[in-house]
Parts: sequence; structure tokens; C-alpha cells
Amino acid sequence: MKKLSLIAMMALAALSFQACNGGAKNGATDSSAAVKDTADSANKVKDTTTTGATGIAVTADDAKFATGAANAGLAEVAIGQLASEKATNAKVKEFAKMMVTDHTKANDELMALAKTKNISLPSEPDADHQKKKTELAAKSGAAFDKAYVDAMVDGHKKVASMFEDASKNCKDADLKAWAAKTLPTIQHHLAEIEAIQKGMK
Repeated sequence: MKKLSLIAMMALAALSFQACNGGAKNGATDSSAAVKDTADSANKVKDTTTTGATGIAVTADDAKFATGAANAGLAEVAIGQLASEKATNAKVKEFAKMMVTDHTKANDELMALAKTKNISLPSEPDADHQKKKTELAAKSGAAFDKAYVDAMVDGHKKVASMFEDASKNCKDADLKAWAAKTLPTIQHHLAEIEAIQKGMK
């Protein structure tokens, strides 16, 4: 009976993956909207009673934190790469380079951890972050710098809150430890970008 339910769950995972990708024929924005949703859906249907190739070793909330953290981290790298090229303010450019370095490292750590827990993670930022990147790419000069800085302040406030919650409430000890270890870096980023924002006014 358990084997049958596992097969049914795997079939459901395949169908949900196809359903998410099936609606993505209208361009990159639609497909990127499906990326995080696909990872979340795949994690939901994994059998939490087993481990190994088919089981997921964490709770639904922990898996949701992992996909959210991966999504934010991927966005920081993608938008940071854009800003390191387009920013005209030296401090903004330096901050953008720090985003690429720090979040690439954090993303790699999370990917390795997710693999051991059999958690599916998105491979690119979601539609909201892709849209933000497109909006930023259309700006230049001081207008770009200001828009990027404002986006980073807003984004880091949300991400710091998410990591703070995870560092206290994750059920999985490894994810909880990773959130707690990464949180000070995010808080440092927030303090840095708020200082840059104040200096620009």
C-alpha cells in the first residue's frame, strides 16, 4: 500500500511539474513564475515518511523556507551582477559586488544542504524578481542607483525577517543552523545599504 501511494505521489509530482511548465508558453516571465512554484509543489508531494531517493527529510515549512531563501539569493546575485555593471555610484557598485560574492556563497551552501535533505530548489529567480530586474535594467545613472538601493533596502528587510524566523523556528537542525549562521551577513548587508541610502538623500 505504501509503495502504491509513493508511486501515486511521484506521478502527481510529475504532473504538477508539467502543469507548471505547461502554462509557461508566453515567455520568460511565465516560466520564471513557475520556477519557485514548481519547487514548492515538488516538495509538497514528496513522501515525508521515508528518506533517500524519494523521501524529503524536512517539514513543509522548512522546505518552504529553503525555496524562499534560494529564490531571494538567486535574485540578489542576478540583480547584483546588473548593478555591478550599471551603477555609477562607487559605493553602490561595491555593494553590488558584495551581493554577488556573499549570496553566491550562501546559495552554494543551501544547494548542498538541500541535496542532503532531498529538497527541490528553484534554479532561477521568480517572476516578481525578474520583473524588478527588467525595471532596473531600463534605468541608468543616478536613477538606476537610487532604484537599486531602494530595492535592496526593501528586499533585505524582508529576507532578514525570513531568516530570523527560520533561525528560531526551523524544525530541521541543519537548516536552522544555516539560517542562524547566514542571518548576520544579511543584517550586515541591510545596515550597509541603509547607510548608502541615507548618504544619497
